[in-house]
Amino acid sequence: MSICQTAKTTTEPIVEVGVSKKLAEYRKSVISKVQYNLEFTIPAQKSEAIQARAVLNFQLASIAYPLQLDFKENPDKVKSILVNNKPVVVQLLKEHLVIGQKYLKSGKNEVRIDFQAGEGALNRNSDYLYTLFVPDRARTVFPCFDQPDLKATFTLTLRIPEQWKALANGALKDSTVKDGQKTYRFKTSDLLSTYLFAFAAGDFRQTEGMVSAFKTSFLFRETDTAKLNKSIPEIFTIHTDALKYFQEWTGIPYPFQKFGFVAIPDFQFGGMEHPGAIQYKASSLFLDNGATKDQMNARNNLIAHETAHMWFGDMVTMNWFTDVWMKEVFANFMADKSNADAGGTDEFDLKFLVDHFPAAYNVDRTAGSNPIRQDLDNLKDAGSLYGNIIYHKAPVMMRQLERLMGAEMFQKGVREYLKKFAGGNASWPDLINILGKYAPVDLQTWNKVWVNETGRPLIDYNLEVKDNKITSFVLTQKPEYGNKRVWPQIFELTFFYPNYSQEISVQLNDGKLNLKEVAGMEKPSFILFNSSGQGYGVWPVDTAMFKSLYKMEKPLRRASAYISMYENMLNGKTIEPESLLKLFTDGLDKETDELNLKLINGYISSIFWNFTSAAERLKLAPLLEDSLWNAIAQEGSPNNKKILFKTYQDIYLSRSAGDRLYAIWKSQQAPEGIKLTEDDYTSLSLSLALKGQSDPSLLQTQLSRISNPDRRSRFEFIQPAVSADQQVRDQFFSSLEQKSNRTKESNVLAALYYLHHPLRQESSVKYLPKSLDMLQEIQVTGDIFFPASWLQATLGSYQSKSAFEMVRTFLDQHKNYNPKLRAKIQQAADNLFRAQRLVK
Repeated sequence: MSICQTAKTTTEPIVEVGVSKKLAEYRKSVISKVQYNLEFTIPAQKSEAIQARAVLNFQLASIAYPLQLDFKENPDKVKSILVNNKPVVVQLLKEHLVIGQKYLKSGKNEVRIDFQAGEGALNRNSDYLYTLFVPDRARTVFPCFDQPDLKATFTLTLRIPEQWKALANGALKDSTVKDGQKTYRFKTSDLLSTYLFAFAAGDFRQTEGMVSAFKTSFLFRETDTAKLNKSIPEIFTIHTDALKYFQEWTGIPYPFQKFGFVAIPDFQFGGMEHPGAIQYKASSLFLDNGATKDQMNARNNLIAHETAHMWFGDMVTMNWFTDVWMKEVFANFMADKSNADAGGTDEFDLKFLVDHFPAAYNVDRTAGSNPIRQDLDNLKDAGSLYGNIIYHKAPVMMRQLERLMGAEMFQKGVREYLKKFAGGNASWPDLINILGKYAPVDLQTWNKVWVNETGRPLIDYNLEVKDNKITSFVLTQKPEYGNKRVWPQIFELTFFYPNYSQEISVQLNDGKLNLKEVAGMEKPSFILFNSSGQGYGVWPVDTAMFKSLYKMEKPLRRASAYISMYENMLNGKTIEPESLLKLFTDGLDKETDELNLKLINGYISSIFWNFTSAAERLKLAPLLEDSLWNAIAQEGSPNNKKILFKTYQDIYLSRSAGDRLYAIWKSQQAPEGIKLTEDDYTSLSLSLALKGQSDPSLLQTQLSRISNPDRRSRFEFIQPAVSADQQVRDQFFSSLEQKSNRTKESNVLAALYYLHHPLRQESSVKYLPKSLDMLQEIQVTGDIFFPASWLQATLGSYQSKSAFEMVRTFLDQHKNYNPKLRAKIQQAADNLFRAQRLVK
């Protein structure tokens, strides 16, 4: 049993801001059978308040202490409280409605509250809204027990403008219209944690389709007919395929009463897994004929990820957000597995490598890295747990665990876990104890370094040869930083010879391994480490590989080489930035695989902007522009052409390149073989404006071309950030100090990219101190990914000494800063710190 299920709190839980672990443990020990009956009346005008009623029914095992209901709002929003039919004076202290013992009784209790809904997590726009309560934001809208292990049923009534539509967790029971107002009454939901309760309502379009055996409603605001016609059938098909796979793999039928989803413009995340009402970022779902393989893979993975959550996170939920990573790792890992059969083993391995390893390394190489499993004392800090480690390192860990156990034993263990805790809550120790029964080794030791500690190993080797034969091959590993430790893992090496290659599997369970099976083999032309792309760490790079890099037949092996070369460059080993930039540029017309081409183009942009001085960029740009444009002309694949074109748009600096792109934008005639959409031309117009295109009507003309109101609004928001007028940019940055101007977080992040672009950094570096000062407020007011994304969009492209000093000064002056936020700063500033050594 887990801690939250067995804890007996003997001292009174104090009233404090947030939801403390002590309060949560106490409530779990005395409260059960929670039911919410919620009513919201939503006016058409955003300026008008939302009136609401909450009726809570629950069982109390003990009334030793006052009851605390979580409500992060002002006391004047609570109109009345009835507890077991008796009026209670409103006592709202430190984000909790406190109800004295004299109003409570052992057994069944009812609390009835009339109130004005808080809007902290209602994401209210002029003609639509949607709830987003993860991790602890239900309490910003209505009074509740906002902790994941007090699951409850929700019976929802919405009163909305007559022309609006709505979607919620429960199936629609009935709807009526009276006096211009529509009332939706939804059936009682399945058991849910508060962060999974959800509804969306507004001026949406609606279509119906089948997802497996479920008649499914889909709400959206997209107006592009071409996107709709191409995407909607595929969206239903992908959901159906994912649902089928997870039902078969888990051996458990879909565990909820309905299936439904909504596409939301400028949604904060890729998606959110509310049962019966999954939310998606609209731009991730609606693709057109110009979509790249990477975009289609991303959509497949996103849908599979959210569908996997129905079992992993929704049916079985973590006790406490310490284990939030569990639901995310299984969603990502299982999404990868569900898509593996479509393209075969090699394609799956390649996609897994490029999806997860660079993103995990981006955090794990930094001084601010965090372990997969992190401590958490209060849910108000839960948002800081999210990041690339839980989304990308954890799937790598899970795949290593599956290899260690064997796929069949791993599946048996996971099935036992799901069946045992179905409808309830569980912790990582609960799962690891079950998996341990099926594993050939002690998982507790393995778990300690992979799950509870940070970092990655540095792998090295010593090769001894005599008479062209290998006499000794010794592998070693040590931590990149921190205390001595060993990562047990399985990976592959490939020895390349003039006419053949030989791959060898290695199980490295110690700090040193003498690989005796290679003794007596001929000396290879070069060695590729981690050739299967499944090993985690910083791998040695054999410089003899460089001249044969693009001759390696398997895209997977090339991808592994690209990643290892880039990581070594960042560590100041093997190859310098300018040399690696040239090596990758040489591959623009040689690399044929779409995922690999996107990978090296990303690295080209990163090296060009982050690790090359401004003066050196001006020298390198003409050759790089020519290489990209020539590669576009020679490339046969439309998707590859588009990847190259996007990089050309990103890195160009010359007047001739700017004129070429301006002509494309103005005529809306894409280069031969490339399909550019409205979104592409919008992006192009912003790039042209950023880089000084002289047409004064450029942005206004582009705005006139955008018909969708949500996309128009986004473009209008971003425009000041690309203005040539420094005063306009200063005013825009100042406006972000107001929370109301940060409500569309994805728009803010897009604008910050332009505001802090390397070409603007001499004038924008002055924004850094204030940006760092705002971080704590942004954590309180923003959604879970926003603090890290704010930092990355702000600090991620700087390389100057002045920017470095500003960040270092902030860290030096805030020794007692929130450690998780401090770590986020170190993560975002890692390229800046490395640039001090790498940029010459």
